[in-house]
Amino acid sequence: MAKRTPLYEKHLQANGKMVDFGGWDMPVNYGSQIQEHQAVRQHAGMFDVSHMTIVDVRGVDATAYLQKLLANDVAKLKETGKALYTGMLNTNGGVIDDLIVYRMDGWYRTVVNCATREKDLEWMSAQSKGFDVSLTERPELAMVAVQGPRAIELVKQVKPEAAGLISGLNVFQGLPKSDWFYARTGYTGEDGLEIMVPETEVADFWQALLDAGVAPAGLGARDTLRLEAGMNLYGNDMDENISPLQAGMGWTIAWEPAERNFNGRAALEEEKASRSANIDAAMKQAGLVLEGRGVMRSHQKVIVDGLPEGANEGEVTSGTFSPTLEKSIAIARVPVSATDTCMVEMRGKLVPARIIKLPFVRNGEKQF
Repeated sequence: MAKRTPLYEKHLQANGKMVDFGGWDMPVNYGSQIQEHQAVRQHAGMFDVSHMTIVDVRGVDATAYLQKLLANDVAKLKETGKALYTGMLNTNGGVIDDLIVYRMDGWYRTVVNCATREKDLEWMSAQSKGFDVSLTERPELAMVAVQGPRAIELVKQVKPEAAGLISGLNVFQGLPKSDWFYARTGYTGEDGLEIMVPETEVADFWQALLDAGVAPAGLGARDTLRLEAGMNLYGNDMDENISPLQAGMGWTIAWEPAERNFNGRAALEEEKASRSANIDAAMKQAGLVLEGRGVMRSHQKVIVDGLPEGANEGEVTSGTFSPTLEKSIAIARVPVSATDTCMVEMRGKLVPARIIKLPFVRNGEKQF
């Protein structure tokens, strides 16, 4: 039987269409995925993300432990509450998971994906050997993401006691207010908040947001929004066999200081050297915009124009119809030398597409 979040009954009351997602009963939509998508782009929408896993890292070796565990460097976090996005890599440089880590006062808060929870916790625990750290999962905290141009304003209206704290948050910063935690982060390409709430209080909070005019949004809209924003989905755009260099995550690798020996570093350095020596065989992440009709989907073959046969193929990793752009878009892995145009194999036919630099949409505006 699938797990249920504390908001399960609220989803049923709103006619949410429930599906299994990583072992959780979650709403894919509440009637119209496109309307939910547009609510986030134009006003404010909210997502139940209580299925995400919160793990607090404490102890005198917390910083040293995370510097080994993560490809990005938590020592860059100089301000309390400041967050960074990072990959947690295996020794081969593949992505075990992508996550956010917040620096708190003497400890760290991490948020990892629900579908990878068991292997993440097992890996994090195994890597803690030799470090004086404790890892504490926080299942008593639910999470609600409120996203869109009016999201912050409406949360402050619903939670006036936290309005001052929320107003002071920088982008990619999260801070506590009593038992609640407000973070100016998200997965939509819009401004907004991800709020950790005691599970006993989250249903009332959800209802207050509904009453304030925030639209509930499901997994379907969450996927089209993140894809428009050029954000990876674990299991599609990267996994344990794909390195950050191939998945558009090179910017999350902190190569300095050179003596920081994070998991996967040796493999990534070897890959980096190999890419430089044999650039024609290297792959990169790019965006595709379909010129004709149809919808691009994961695993479709991409053939890049102007490259020699055998070195001209790539693959769609995530594809959808973009409600904002009103055409199909995709994230793909393509040869590094791919620049302008390609063909996507769809139902036995080759359909032309444009190659662009991600993202497609940011803060509601077309980016290419």
